[in-house]
Amino acid sequence: MHRSIGTALVIALFGGIAAAQTTISKSNSSDDDFTWTGKMAAGSWLRVRNLNGEINVERASGDVAEVTGEKRWRRGDPKEVHFVVVKDGGNITICALWGDESSCDARGVDYHRRHHDDWGDDNDVRVKFTVKLPKGVKVDVGTVNGALDVSGAQSEVQASTVNGRVDVATSSGPVSAHTVNGSVSVRMDALSGSDDLDFSTVNGSVSVEVPANFSGEIEMETVNGSLTSDFPLTISGRVNPKHLRATIGSGGRRIELKTVNGSIELKKGS
Repeated sequence: MHRSIGTALVIALFGGIAAAQTTISKSNSSDDDFTWTGKMAAGSWLRVRNLNGEINVERASGDVAEVTGEKRWRRGDPKEVHFVVVKDGGNITICALWGDESSCDARGVDYHRRHHDDWGDDNDVRVKFTVKLPKGVKVDVGTVNGALDVSGAQSEVQASTVNGRVDVATSSGPVSAHTVNGSVSVRMDALSGSDDLDFSTVNGSVSVEVPANFSGEIEMETVNGSLTSDFPLTISGRVNPKHLRATIGSGGRRIELKTVNGSIELKKGS
């Protein structure tokens, strides 16, 4: 299970055959660092893709988004890592790319490294991304080796990694958050629309806080851990302490919380 989920996440984040990319804006504060700024309208997407390193998202003071990338290394070659910015209408995708034959498309899902096997002990370059997110802009962040920390978001959030924790706080969901090795912690102060919600890991706990008036169809599953909910549940089917399906309130959207080694907790917000 560990291998299959991990592979699925890598494919979802970076899979596919290399496609043409269009660089529209890039400015380096030095040979090793990167900064992009631009106005973004509410409802547009800001996507950031990394391979080795963390991504931190915080609230911007106005309608200007800012993304900085800082390279860190001990024995690797920082010049093997470069940055690409792709524009798709009002949406922006920014990728850190390892090697000259890497590419990234407008949605950040077409990420390709032909010489992936060469990246390892001999090249330990990491990129730390810091994102300042304007009000109402949706954010989609993904990496492979690194934690994701999204605070101060005010719209939809998508966050996926393989090796690292995922922490998300937004004033208005929905949120999708996944990892393989690490915990998932999410807080949504409000929920708009009717989109389903899903949260998963393999090795780690899952903790999700939703508004007190939340209604939905819930599925919670673990192998080694406990399941708890602040909400009264109407159980569907046989009672199983490791896997339950239930209705909260009047039902509606689906919410899935799954892990293998860890506990699951659904919290009631204010």
